[in-house]
Amino acid sequence: MTMQEAADHADVILDGTFAAIEPAVHWTHGESTEGSCDVSRRRAVMTVISPERRGSFLGVVERYWKAEGYRQFGVNRSAKSPATYFETPDQFRVRLLIGGNGQAFFEVATPCVAKSSVSPPTVDTAGPNYAGKSIPDPNVRSDFWSATSPTSFPSPTTSASEG
Repeated sequence: MTMQEAADHADVILDGTFAAIEPAVHWTHGESTEGSCDVSRRRAVMTVISPERRGSFLGVVERYWKAEGYRQFGVNRSAKSPATYFETPDQFRVRLLIGGNGQAFFEVATPCVAKSSVSPPTVDTAGPNYAGKSIPDPNVRSDFWSATSPTSFPSPTTSASEG
């Protein structure tokens, strides 16, 4: 696998993750970086995720990653900046971190692969694309993710029969 193929696979991992988040959130590409034999792809969520809904957001993502066969290898239970860390069966590392003002940041770091040039991500953002610019604080309100009441169940997509 080349660095470009690994970057493309990282984008597929992020696409699948965002497709699993319901209701959908707005997001933009974060900085894409290249090491000597690896690539990191990042996305920032532009939807405000309230403190009351952060646990649900993390839960939706964690359940999806576990269902995909990813292995959790770390967690930060900080109320201010929670994070969860997973590894895919093919050794891609994925992270979800809730940063300042409830902004969620995703990162996929590839394993070491064959050196090659790497193109920027090609998938369209959900909302404005801030690529090459400073990413603002989350600025999109969601009736669900931005609500200040806790959820009665961890996910809006989980049916009563699953709980």
